[in-house]
Amino acid sequence: MANEIIAIASDHAGFSLKEVLKGKLENLGFEVLDLGTNSTDSVDYPDYGIAMGEAIAGGKANRGVLVCGSGIGISIAANRNESVRAALCHSGLMARLARQHNDVNVLALGARLTGVDTALDCLSEFLNTPFEGGRHARRVSKLSS
Repeated sequence: MANEIIAIASDHAGFSLKEVLKGKLENLGFEVLDLGTNSTDSVDYPDYGIAMGEAIAGGKANRGVLVCGSGIGISIAANRNESVRAALCHSGLMARLARQHNDVNVLALGARLTGVDTALDCLSEFLNTPFEGGRHARRVSKLSS
């Protein structure tokens, strides 16, 4: 985990939560690659999901965190890149299962639907839960074929 680069991005609706999560990642010792946005001024969420996909595919980060109002649109945009397995999570359990069973490399959150404490729980599970492999590896390999 030390020296791991985690990319983070949001649209305007997710900016405030992104900043909280970014601070938590930095406090945990991660290097954070902030892909924007940098304010609450209106922007288009697909641009930030696409930027995340490019960062993951380009090896700039192994994992990432995305935030928009609902988490839906930005995760769809990121998942268009075959290097990304983004999961929209609303609980720590969802984040844990997404890592264990789906080897998710991008956590997506909805700032208008998920409170800060829940988002931090999701982040913790995302960061600390390993992929189980085994029967799940076969299934995950089918996601990018």
